[in-house]
Parts: sequence; structure tokens; C-alpha cells
Amino acid sequence: MTEKILENFSIAQICESGQCFRMEEIQDGRYQVIAGDRYLELEQQENRVRFDCTEVEYRDFWRHYFDIETDYGAVMAQINPNDTYLTAAAQLAWGVRILNQDLWEMIVTFLISQQNNIVRIRRCIKNICETYGTAKTASNGVCYYAFPTAQALAGLEEDALMACNLGYRSKYVVRAAKAVSSGEVDLAWISSLNCQKARAELLKLFGVGEKVADCICLFALHHLDAFPVDTHIRQVMEQHYKRGFPNRRYKGIRGIMQQYIFYYELHGSEK
Repeated sequence: MTEKILENFSIAQICESGQCFRMEEIQDGRYQVIAGDRYLELEQQENRVRFDCTEVEYRDFWRHYFDIETDYGAVMAQINPNDTYLTAAAQLAWGVRILNQDLWEMIVTFLISQQNNIVRIRRCIKNICETYGTAKTASNGVCYYAFPTAQALAGLEEDALMACNLGYRSKYVVRAAKAVSSGEVDLAWISSLNCQKARAELLKLFGVGEKVADCICLFALHHLDAFPVDTHIRQVMEQHYKRGFPNRRYKGIRGIMQQYIFYYELHGSEK
């Protein structure tokens, strides 16, 4: 058990922010996270967070995964106080952080996300992990499945993942797996690129459009200037930013602003 006092951190908000689909509440206030082949349970009371892992595991993996090093209070302080919409969004989404997730996992995840809802995305990912991932046992005895490697999916027929409810997205994922497995696409090289160049490389993948590429850049490569635009964000831009979003003011943190807006649009009515 590792216990930390964390500001601007809410595991409940992160879970419902639309960036991670293998995180869920398993008991009242207690969550599980599966990242690649790692498993974690954690719970939070106000700003006190208990991670069911050793201090070494927290330091070597989970601290980076949850982006604990970034001062989100300082990020919020940069919001224009005259922008009442963005101020309200950040106040509601005060505990959202941009996770550092695995690149291959995010490529598959956001290929699946197209024309899909959060519940269905979770189900699809659960299906492919249980069908093609490696079974693992956590230190507390919980059985779970690692995310399937590109190699595990590369030998499939293009329609094989339709059995996992992926529908037409099956061919996107299988083709991506073949490209990565064969070395045609070098994930390590993409990880070394800046946002603009990484985005350009991701757009070469079959089935990857601008929104998917931006999601991968933000949630896997941690390019915080990436700004994914979906229906929710487009409607906000049309209603609140008719002259365009103030990109220059938020250069380098636009992705965090996007998450505040996205969360607010999903959950603002619950406040």
C-alpha cells in the first residue's frame, strides 16, 4: 500500500473522462485500472489516495501513468478569468489528468472509438483482451487480461474481430496490428517525434483520421497541445468560441483544456 496526498486529482473524474476504458469502479469509491499488462486498485478520500502497490511500483510506473509530476493547479491558473465557460468547465473537472498510456493500446482503443459510445467501447476492449490477451493474476489474486500485443492480432483475418463486436472497425485494428508487427510502423520512432510529425505518421495508418490521431497524440504520446475535436467539442466551439479557440493563450496545454471541456459537456448537468 502506498498513500499519497494529491491535489487536483480525482480518480472518479479520470475514470469518466473518456480517455481510458480499462478503468472502473469495483466498489464504492474503489477503482481498478489495467494498463497494458499491469493491474492496480486504488481508492480516494478527499485528497488522500491509496494505491495498492509498492512504493517502487508507484515511483517506477503509476506516478508517471497518472501524470502526477504535472502541476494542474498552475495549468488552471492560466485560464482567462473572463472566459466564464472554460472557467466553469475547469472548476467542474478539477481532478482530471491526462494519462500516460501505451501507444499500441491507444491506437487500438481510438480506432474502436469511432462512431461509438463509451459503454460500447469498454465492452469491445474487454472482449478483445479476454479473447486475445494473456491471462494474468494480480498480487491480490484478481484474475485479469493483459492488452493483446500487435503480434497476437496480426495473424487474424480482417473480419475476425467482428466477433468481439468491433464491426467494420475490425479491419482497422487488424491492419494496424500487421503494420506494427511487421515493422512497417515503428512505434518507438513515432514516440520520439514531436506532435505535428507524430500526428502525420499516425494519419498514415488505415482507419486513422484527424480526431483519432489527435486522441492518440494526447493520451498516449502526452503531446499536451493536441486538441481532439469530436461532436461535443465542435458544438462548444460553435457556441462559445465563434472566433475560434484561443490557441495562442493555451499553447502547450490545449489538450488539458479540451479534457476540461469534454468532461464538462458530459457531466456538467450532474453538478
